[in-house]
Amino acid sequence: MKILIVNKFLHPNGGSETYIFRIGEQLTAMGHEVQYFGMEHEGRIVGNRVESYTSDMDFHSGKIGRLLYPFQIIYSAEAAKKIRRVLDDFEPDAVHLNNFNFQLTPSILYAIRRYRRETGRNTRIVFTAHDSQLVCPNHLMQRYITGERCTECIGGSPWNCAKYKCIHGSFARSLLGSVEAWIYRRLKTYRLIDVAICPSKFLQDKLDACPQLKGKTVVMHNFVEKPQRAYEKDTDKPYVLYFGRYSAEKGIATLLRVCRKLEDINFVFAGNGPLEAEVKTLPNITDVGFQSGEELKELIGKALFSVFPSECNENCPFAVMEALTYGTPVIGAKIGGVPELIREDGNGLLFESGDEAQLESAIRRLWDDTVTRKRLTAGCRGTSFDRIEDYCKKLLVYYGQAE
Repeated sequence: MKILIVNKFLHPNGGSETYIFRIGEQLTAMGHEVQYFGMEHEGRIVGNRVESYTSDMDFHSGKIGRLLYPFQIIYSAEAAKKIRRVLDDFEPDAVHLNNFNFQLTPSILYAIRRYRRETGRNTRIVFTAHDSQLVCPNHLMQRYITGERCTECIGGSPWNCAKYKCIHGSFARSLLGSVEAWIYRRLKTYRLIDVAICPSKFLQDKLDACPQLKGKTVVMHNFVEKPQRAYEKDTDKPYVLYFGRYSAEKGIATLLRVCRKLEDINFVFAGNGPLEAEVKTLPNITDVGFQSGEELKELIGKALFSVFPSECNENCPFAVMEALTYGTPVIGAKIGGVPELIREDGNGLLFESGDEAQLESAIRRLWDDTVTRKRLTAGCRGTSFDRIEDYCKKLLVYYGQAE
């Protein structure tokens, strides 16, 4: 098959980029032809044969004119024109959309529909929802100023985004987000998507609030790489691991308050972010900074257990999946798609997100109770997530390949 993968960033930038690179590599290894469409960037590492990309636009750094900003995030004539060049040359069997709002805009959906109509090709449009962007203008289901979780735009009025200044605390930007959501709801634009892949049942429920997507959503938890070797728990210098971003929405402030109370427990933090200075102040925390590759795998595998204290609506966090895959139980916040991954008292423990007392109790329990910890560690072996090969086989069915 020929698959065109679409994502606004075509350089290493975050989780969605890791996702598109890995599935592209695997599909190619399985004998399929893959090309990419998105923004041009000096760090771009994938592309298409006709070298057709949109201009690099960064709405945070001001690399786009202020007068063009409102129009560019709602409809991009450039994106529609550039993707048509790729479609005409590549003639894909399927277009796999990922993050496309703001920089590429849903204008590309209309370009694909026009291509299908004019050529008679039944090019499938498959979308992977990495967040709630299609139903929540700020894509986080969280109010920027207060940090309060919010789903008022989902199934409700998109003007709530402007009301609560949900996009970076800016009324102007939030208003544009509301306008974009309102326009594409009125136009029923997302009806053009054939299949919407949701990495969690939690996110599927949110996307199903969009009448144009209901009935087209499917749940496919993210894939996880199989460990190359087993890791023994470090019993000489035992530690509890947190790895991820050091930021308020990830529950770091709550976790730090708990760490102060558990002075006899050793914690290792691997990551970076705005609360890095606070992390470094606690004597029972060893901050090893951002880690990746074998170093991170070893940290995960040797930890007695890990903590995932997020206070935002997580989708299908790799941090939880990776820990369980490497045989490390997880104490996770009962939020978003996290409870779909952690079996209470099976491969980890759950606590109410933001509840400091519950988190402290769970950490103390697993640190002191060797029997329970070993049982949960053994329970991780029964945790099964798709490997990349199996995941891509499922994708091919949604692309239109016969089983």
